[in-house]
Amino acid sequence: MKIALIGLPQAGKKTLFTLLTGRHVPEGRKTAESLEGAADIRDARVDALAEVCNPKKTTYAQNQFVLCPDAVTGSYEWLAAARRCHLVCLVVRAFESDSLYHPAGSVDPGRDCENLEAELLLADMQVVETRLERLAKEGRAGNLPPEQKLEQEVLDKCLAALSEGTRLADLPLPEREWEAVRHVELITLLPLLRVYNAAEDDLATEYGDNVLATSSQIEQEIMSMDDPAERHAYLDVLGLHASGLDRMNAAAYDALGLMSFYTAGPDECRAWTIHKGSTAPVAGGKIHSDIEHGFIRAEIIKHEDYVEHGSEGAARNAGKIQTRGRDYVVEDGDVVHFLHSA
Repeated sequence: MKIALIGLPQAGKKTLFTLLTGRHVPEGRKTAESLEGAADIRDARVDALAEVCNPKKTTYAQNQFVLCPDAVTGSYEWLAAARRCHLVCLVVRAFESDSLYHPAGSVDPGRDCENLEAELLLADMQVVETRLERLAKEGRAGNLPPEQKLEQEVLDKCLAALSEGTRLADLPLPEREWEAVRHVELITLLPLLRVYNAAEDDLATEYGDNVLATSSQIEQEIMSMDDPAERHAYLDVLGLHASGLDRMNAAAYDALGLMSFYTAGPDECRAWTIHKGSTAPVAGGKIHSDIEHGFIRAEIIKHEDYVEHGSEGAARNAGKIQTRGRDYVVEDGDVVHFLHSA
């Protein structure tokens, strides 16, 4: 899953991108260029499994972040890469600094979010209007096929909603109608996460629903600490349960409707990403297509039971393994062993 980082100049997007992915932004990066990088989703449940299994390898789930060009009013080329993502993350500045300019002349994260969201609405309006003009032209040249007539009807509804300031993600339409316009790459159809790059003293501030506060400066300090105990102690002093990067990763994961199940053993402890509501065969298919196609059954151990007993064998002896068939809906945190035919 790809997550677009969008924001004004000097908002802290590049710093967050580097901290998340470990990829440095080159000095000679072109203005319209986007960059991609993978970020591990630090997961205490993976760490707990690794502690009891002592595996050769530990693998976290990942988010793929896309650093988009700076937002520019009235021109929407900077949204090209974001349209191909699965979630939009607005990064806005919420701290004062005499050494950093702000494009609007003052720091106001609420205003900046509103303006950026308005730009997204206008960008979609432009795309919809262009597509409707093309469909109208094709209609004058001859009869539109049924699928294009449906597309035209749905786009008319979309344009009306956008004109009223409604994100398309909030427009209640049946799935059949959304499928008719899915190819248009409408950015306000994507889930939205707002990230305030705040000062240290404001990290505990409640900025409102769907807003996550982090601090690039604090995150840099946390990343410089190699000792996990030292990191935890520092976070405790700040009154935080996790770093901003970890909270941002987790929030993005949740906004996309994703969750993790686990495989564990002496070779590897690993988190696997699936959509909430996935059945056992679909989950197995994330590991290998042969598991989904040849699925026989799944053996499920709840994470807390696995950690408490220390191994699959010990959990089995304690009667903590559940055997489930292909209709089983995998739950967040399940440790799963799949049985399948070759």
